[in-house]
Amino acid sequence: MTARRRRFRAVPIRLVLPNLVTLAALSMGLTSIRFAVEGKFEIAVVAIVIAAILDGLDGRLARAIRGTSRFGAELDSLADFVDFGVAPAMILYFSSLQEIKSFGWFAALIFAIAAALRLARFNVMLDDPDKPAWHGHFFTGMPAPAGAIVGLLPLYLHLSQVGGVSGIKVPVPLEIGYVILVAFLMASRIPHFSGKKLGRIPREYVIVVLFGVAALLLLLATFPMEVMVVLSLGYLATIPWAIRRFRAYERADERRAVVAESDPTAPGLRPVAPQS
Repeated sequence: MTARRRRFRAVPIRLVLPNLVTLAALSMGLTSIRFAVEGKFEIAVVAIVIAAILDGLDGRLARAIRGTSRFGAELDSLADFVDFGVAPAMILYFSSLQEIKSFGWFAALIFAIAAALRLARFNVMLDDPDKPAWHGHFFTGMPAPAGAIVGLLPLYLHLSQVGGVSGIKVPVPLEIGYVILVAFLMASRIPHFSGKKLGRIPREYVIVVLFGVAALLLLLATFPMEVMVVLSLGYLATIPWAIRRFRAYERADERRAVVAESDPTAPGLRPVAPQS
């Protein structure tokens, strides 16, 4: 009897909570597919945004309460593929890409496959012990949640309304090209900024940050599609800056390597942030 009881060890609640958040995000991704099939695309977009927010919370929650686990990491990766690979592809296809059935479905497939490749590479790179510390400031390729949010930009434009004027209908061939471009950014090795190093806010900026977050939430509630257009374009605008900063770090590493090779006893060989 004692041996049988040992098989069912108690699991700490701190290991369960992050997985519940991940499952909630997965539920939102699946729900977005349902609303896309029903033609309720605005609700489907909101579900994807909620899934992205929950995805950003589960990892931080796990680290904060020391609830990280291998099971949680695998569950998170599978949920991300559904939420940010399959669901956005289905939303895009049912909303407009199906007007050119073969090419539209091809673009949706490429998007989902790119998200799967991006997530697989991310899991593999976690185990790289030789990665410089400054790599933590960047993602290799566009993150899957960002790819899902940015990839839906044509739909935001179509659903947005400013001053009672209906939104912009992006031509389907142009939308297909845009979706494939976002898929390329996810599968590529182009660096993107990572927000995972953001942990503490300077005391003097707390009020400013709280005000900014509250204002953003109010704007999202009032003008959801319009705000998503601005956020998507703003994120795309950061890509050249991320590439520039990444290359600056690489050049700084190369200079230190040259100095170390010529004079191993030279001071100042510790990694430092590059000058812009």
